[in-house]
Amino acid sequence: MPPYCLCSRKASTAPIASARGPRDTHGRPLHDLRISVMDRCNFRCPYCMPRQTFHDSYRFMKSAGRLPYEEIVRLARLFVSLGVQKIRVTGGEPLLRANLADLVGDLTALPGEPDIALTTNGVLLAKHASELKAAGLARVTVSLDSLDPEIFRHLCGGFDELATVLDGIEYARRAGLTPLKINTVIQRGVNDAGALDLAARFRGTGVVVRFIEYMDVGNRNHWQPGLVVPSAELHARIHARWPLAPLDRNYVGEVAQRYAYADGQGEIGFISSISQPFCGDCSRARLSSDGVLYTCLFATHGLDLRAPLRAGADDEELLATIRNRWTARTDRYSELRATLRASAAQEPKIEMNYIGG
Repeated sequence: MPPYCLCSRKASTAPIASARGPRDTHGRPLHDLRISVMDRCNFRCPYCMPRQTFHDSYRFMKSAGRLPYEEIVRLARLFVSLGVQKIRVTGGEPLLRANLADLVGDLTALPGEPDIALTTNGVLLAKHASELKAAGLARVTVSLDSLDPEIFRHLCGGFDELATVLDGIEYARRAGLTPLKINTVIQRGVNDAGALDLAARFRGTGVVVRFIEYMDVGNRNHWQPGLVVPSAELHARIHARWPLAPLDRNYVGEVAQRYAYADGQGEIGFISSISQPFCGDCSRARLSSDGVLYTCLFATHGLDLRAPLRAGADDEELLATIRNRWTARTDRYSELRATLRASAAQEPKIEMNYIGG
């Protein structure tokens, strides 16, 4: 059996940034932009928005605090001019934002034709899949952590929506939002026993399951290293059942290690932020729904773009602000996790529902 390794991280020859695009202090280009359009969610997943904190009385952002679509599109256009080629719309749950297809249409029409994708929990996907596809959405990723109804209910905070999510996946597939991906966060002793069931369910359907190592996102999910199932362990389990062959990356900075089923029944992926950090290739920026720019999923501070935007800054001023922030970027949290977590000076990280995964 071939070992789980970094062979699937072989670089693609595809260009990933414009020649004029900025690079950070480690030489990493700005290639991807995650845009959170909503901090609210209709789930309470313990690793992202635990109910103990995000209860019924929790004060989420008011709608007036969120960037309107025209401001999001303006900022996205500037990011594209700096080399961004891939935009992902996230939340919270992005489909809670009214008229999201309008935003997708505007993003699709940007000069440079960036690839537009969406991450969702799938509850509202059946309702919106067709209009999102018509608006120009290319692909969708659905968060789904278990096919077992009881485990699913636990991992989404007590909601009986498994059938609804599976329906949403099927509606999206039929609408042509492909290749459709499933993101599954694996926790030892919680849902790891069901990993093969998920792989079996979607083998041969064109849907790509990606298993994600449980990460210490935010400050409230009570993360412990013992809850992490290393991707190498999951790879060995799946490879023993269905032999896997490594695939090259689609582009430099792609975080998933991709494998094809040897029998031709599609592919599967592993995202290994804990056991095999990929900070060295990270090319992602994140824009919160109130216009704050973050340069790492584990960031402690961001840069407010809404203030200069509304103070009348022109495009050149905003471009300079974004460029200067990126060129000063030093983020390497996953590579330095142990040291940073042990430091008394470590500041609280931004919560994932605020900037998207």
